[in-house]
Amino acid sequence: MKLTWSLYLGKIAGIKLFVHWTFWILVVWIFIMHYQASNSVSDGLIGVLFIFALFLCVVLHELGHSLTARRFDIQTKNITLLPIGGMASLEMMPEKPRQELLVAAAGPLVNVVIAFILYVYLKSTGGMYTLSELAEGDAAAVGITMSGSDFLFNLYVVNIALVLFNLIPAFPMDGGRMLRALLAYRMDRGKATMIAARIGQFLAIAFVFFGFFNNFWLVFIGLFIFLGAGGEAAYEATRSALGNYRVKDVLITKYSWITPDSSLGHAVQLLLDSQEQAFLVGEDNIVTGVLTRNNIIKGLDQFGKSGHVRDVMLKEFPKLDIETELKEVYRKMTTEGFEFAPVYQNGHIAGVLDRENISEFIMVESANKTNQMRFS
Repeated sequence: MKLTWSLYLGKIAGIKLFVHWTFWILVVWIFIMHYQASNSVSDGLIGVLFIFALFLCVVLHELGHSLTARRFDIQTKNITLLPIGGMASLEMMPEKPRQELLVAAAGPLVNVVIAFILYVYLKSTGGMYTLSELAEGDAAAVGITMSGSDFLFNLYVVNIALVLFNLIPAFPMDGGRMLRALLAYRMDRGKATMIAARIGQFLAIAFVFFGFFNNFWLVFIGLFIFLGAGGEAAYEATRSALGNYRVKDVLITKYSWITPDSSLGHAVQLLLDSQEQAFLVGEDNIVTGVLTRNNIIKGLDQFGKSGHVRDVMLKEFPKLDIETELKEVYRKMTTEGFEFAPVYQNGHIAGVLDRENISEFIMVESANKTNQMRFS
């Protein structure tokens, strides 16, 4: 899902590329830092050029994930560049261990290839620094700058750093997904996710601890990893709770209709008089749109109560089949961002489904499992 306030740059291999507005804050900050260090505009521009070169490597990294996933019929909606790196919005992560391992490893492998090419070039041109030279002092002491071959040397070092960072065995890093894939060869995916998440959170706590005494950036990295690991574990736990249930098991059969010509005032009254948060729009059991609470609120702000439902309803919406697996619907809700959808059986409307109903179903199932374990 594309982040808001993102600039569309074009397509690469059929995948849309966006850059988030916060990325430009990084660019400006890099320019200022380099300019202040030397009081030179050219040095500031070289610093910006280096950031662009770095993020080109990041794009190639994300393309590694995306194109490998495409081999397993998993499409990538877009790639978004952020100050902290890139984010490829895959439709889903493959569930088969081998496929997930290959998709996760493809990104770091791209950086390995880039680093190898740079190493060969720098070695042949005398631009490679040895470890002994680097051990003698800092970058300034050995004469490393941001220009000429040193520019490429720095890019080489950063690609090595990207490989090492992404191979940290913790979600949401590639290493965490690789660890889960390896564990999933020996156990079910849910258990593998929990173990990988706990390992990741342990490492995150270590990062935070050492960060307080050494480098405060490690604290932020630790928090990022801790939250990412927890989020992945929660997501997988939810999918596991849904098990082999289908849409028909949580189908809402009592729902309200509203016509496209109805006023927003009528929609407000319907919203207040019921527990429903969304409505089907149409007539004679033919759905022409979906109206959510957010649509109503935005419509009131723009048109007032005299506005019409047809002006604010969602004309494009998912249509679910009653036999679809519930965990697949939950995945689509998470990745595509919809909350409510009509459900069909043999081409006829059978009911509706919303995210809140799925959440309630998960809570009930979790309580039942806990009760069964207690008395078994």
